Amino acid sequence: MREIVFDTETTGLDPFSGDRIVEIGAVELINHVPTGRKYHQYLNPERSMSEEVIKVHGLTDEFLSDKPTFKEIAHEFLEFIGTDSKLVAHNASFDMKFINAELSWIGLEAVSSERVIDTLLIARQKFPGSKVNLNELCKRFNIDNSARTVHGALLDSELLADVYLELLGGREPGLLDKKTIIKEEKTSTVNTLDLQSIQASYRPPRQFDVLPEELEQHTAFVKKIKNNLWGIE
Repeated sequence: MREIVFDTETTGLDPFSGDRIVEIGAVELINHVPTGRKYHQYLNPERSMSEEVIKVHGLTDEFLSDKPTFKEIAHEFLEFIGTDSKLVAHNASFDMKFINAELSWIGLEAVSSERVIDTLLIARQKFPGSKVNLNELCKRFNIDNSARTVHGALLDSELLADVYLELLGGREPGLLDKKTIIKEEKTSTVNTLDLQSIQASYRPPRQFDVLPEELEQHTAFVKKIKNNLWGIE
């Protein structure tokens, strides 16, 4: 099973108000194992950006002025993501809105939403009521995000790939090593569903750490219950 974890940076929030993509980053997973294959491209949005947006991702008009347009790299990007790979993103509706808008403007077919996995929705289901932005999820899973001083599409994709694997249950040693999985994926000798079943059956339950602020909120809530079972007054 091939998955592409990706992220975009943009000039703003709405492509239908004139905003454009300024950076795309993506990393490849096969059977939930990073292969090392990556895609990264800065883009000339053919418009200027506000200072507020530049503070988010650090990309200036001057820096982007000599970069290719989306039209110039569209086919190589589509080739990288393929036609049937699952596409993994955090708040995926935002990124897909921009990707498909850019594709429509150059007369290319939109990418189907059926291919998309949204890690934001997964995280909200696992941790209801908690903050589930990328920084908070890195903190929860002890993933080093110290290099993330500004938003960057490639770095954020790499961090999100780690977060995604943790959301699935964590990286656990399997019956097959990375080279074997990739080799068998390429030669189609392994039934993907069988491989996933094997990995799932041998994966112990993942115990998630409770964040200090969550523990404080829980304690404050329990104190409001008279004669609660936990003996907290």
